[in-house]
Amino acid sequence: MPTTSLSGVYALGNFDGLHRGHQAVLRTAIEKARALNTFPAGMTFEPHPRRLFKPEQPHFRLTPASVKHNLLLNYGMQQVHVIPFTPDFAARTAEQFARETLFEEYRVRHIVTGSDFVFGKDRGGNAALLRSWLEPFGIGVTAVEPVLDPGGERYAATRIRECLQQGDARAAAAMLGRAWSIMGEVVHHDGRGGSMGFPTANISLGDYLRPKRGVYAVMACKEDCTYRFPGVANIGVRPTVDGTTELLEFHLFDFSDDLYGQTWWVELIDFLRPEEKFPSLAALKAQISKDCGTARQALQQPLRLA
Repeated sequence: MPTTSLSGVYALGNFDGLHRGHQAVLRTAIEKARALNTFPAGMTFEPHPRRLFKPEQPHFRLTPASVKHNLLLNYGMQQVHVIPFTPDFAARTAEQFARETLFEEYRVRHIVTGSDFVFGKDRGGNAALLRSWLEPFGIGVTAVEPVLDPGGERYAATRIRECLQQGDARAAAAMLGRAWSIMGEVVHHDGRGGSMGFPTANISLGDYLRPKRGVYAVMACKEDCTYRFPGVANIGVRPTVDGTTELLEFHLFDFSDDLYGQTWWVELIDFLRPEEKFPSLAALKAQISKDCGTARQALQQPLRLA
């Protein structure tokens, strides 16, 4: 439970994806914290409000909770505070959230949020109202304007999701400022890849958005990401072997270590081809060999992240 000793600058938002627009909010929080001689902290909500209000929707998360937490720290937040987004919390008015949560519970010194961020019951609060409610308590509010890409469009999680669902991993990376990745524990499966000469590791897609099914050139690393390995991956159900479970199955080039039980990040770099059913395992093996060659070539082209 937060205490009255907390007095940092809080970057406030859902932050799914931690894209370039979100990163501008975090940078502003860091600058403001430095000016006020205090610490920058991230404040976010779990589960994502959409999961509470629209539970029937397909998986949509770009950054599940643990990944978002890690990224907030990586982008300079010294603390991360997660507010449980329960039905009771969702019923609070925006002004209640400002007064009871931000002022009374967290004793924030300053809030930084996107100018388009809305919150509270019926989405009744915004940055301007937040300022009017908090400034009487000596709490400042900074609203960061949307960041635009070179074409003049704002960076947004919705656009990134659309790119990934279309297989455009490079466009998603340009908006994120990094390759989009899936993190998970490597789980046991049927081992067919190894029997064909291409040992593979499998990760459950969990709560992640489902990108376009198919084969990707990837870079992968263990949880600490001290070294990244090139490879090729398939996202889908593997129809040639009558698969039914959606998985990310990846093969690393020139790599032979046992990965089972380890946590890995797999970065999608380039979409190579759609998932398809082959007439035989021999035909599948031949195609995987081609995919490896194509992936090696694709990985020679750097991502455009600026």
